[in-house]
Amino acid sequence: MAQLDIRPFTFNPPLLLVLIFFTFVVIGGCLLKLPMATVHSISWIDAFFISTSAATVTGLAPIDPGTTFTVFGETVIMLLIQVGGLGVMSFAVFFVILLGRKISIRQRQLMQEALNQPSFGGVIRLVIWLLVFSVTIECVAALLLSIRMVPEFGWGKGLFYSIFHAVSAFNNAGFALFSDNLIRYVGDPLINLTISGLIITGGLGFTVLAELLSERKFRKMSLHSRMMIIGTIALNVIAITGILLLEWHNAQTLGKLPLGEKLWAGYFQGITPRTAGFNTIDYSSMTTPGILLTIFLMFVGAGSTSTGGGIKLTTFIVLLAEIFSFLKRKPEVEIGKRTIGRHIVARALTIVLISLILVFVSVFILSITEQTSLERILFEVVSAFGTVGLSMGLTSHLTVYGKLVIMFVMFFGKIGPLTMAFSFSKRTKAKIRYPDEDIFTG
Repeated sequence: MAQLDIRPFTFNPPLLLVLIFFTFVVIGGCLLKLPMATVHSISWIDAFFISTSAATVTGLAPIDPGTTFTVFGETVIMLLIQVGGLGVMSFAVFFVILLGRKISIRQRQLMQEALNQPSFGGVIRLVIWLLVFSVTIECVAALLLSIRMVPEFGWGKGLFYSIFHAVSAFNNAGFALFSDNLIRYVGDPLINLTISGLIITGGLGFTVLAELLSERKFRKMSLHSRMMIIGTIALNVIAITGILLLEWHNAQTLGKLPLGEKLWAGYFQGITPRTAGFNTIDYSSMTTPGILLTIFLMFVGAGSTSTGGGIKLTTFIVLLAEIFSFLKRKPEVEIGKRTIGRHIVARALTIVLISLILVFVSVFILSITEQTSLERILFEVVSAFGTVGLSMGLTSHLTVYGKLVIMFVMFFGKIGPLTMAFSFSKRTKAKIRYPDEDIFTG
């Protein structure tokens, strides 16, 4: 070993997570390519695209899942969504516990990285809780959806559809087994409330949900949980109001609907861009301001440690607080009578900048490979990055190169900008500090 200068493998949790997730996607793609998984043969690129989309809980699909895949194929997609949404490592640790084996420090470090926790203390307890909680919520939601779907499709198909869409909605995947997604249920209160309830719950983040159930008084909750709850309510109200105002007279979206369905459609389209991907109207027919609002919502995304993607709502709030603090010339960033550390601000800024660079580069490449408008390309890329799954109809027309780009963006968006960056970087300790010097900015 010494003569060959072969160094032992250095444990790098971010890199290991990337490799594990990549292997998971590959296995899913191979299963979806099996003859028993599809009604008719599909290409390898489409199989891996669907696998990537399901595992990253995105929902973009170049082919119609409902008419292309058999029950086996749809079950594979559902399992990819479930495992991808809650985390490959979460299920791995759960099965290790069932086998009666102890969880090593290395496995705890992996779980800490996967769940974005500050330390690995109590992380195993969180894993067990989130699995039990998630399955319970999905079962309740499936029962509610079955009230509508069983009479429509019969017991077997109706129950399967109910379970599939409950899993897809809670994990913010956006996969639907209907060719029109959920447009047929645009005015259905049961479907709208159940699906949106799952989207909001899954998007809050597991640490917030755990605290909501354990802490009764809002003031005693952690700053993170309070920021997520208030931020989610505020952003949803702004989004719903914005969609209703911008699309109210658009004859191709809300304008043609009766008053009741208009309100339901505006409500649902205000909720779903938060990384969910379901739709009850045609996004390709939305006005330009409505599309831009949706792109903004998709980019911001859901909460940290949630099933959703995006830069995360708390990241956006921290950056807003930093801007206000700088403009008011305050030395520290303050939120809710608490001081936010400079390393957290730097982390938020890094996430946003890396994300913007990824979006720009991806849009630039697709503008070369795809013959379509910049608006549709930007919408598709941000949807993939935020693991949302909404589309203006571009997904089914992507070239092979376009599909590869979107697959990478979905993978990147799910893993997270920092995890991807840390997986290929090495921590260095500065031994030399150079003199300070000012530069001109702005």
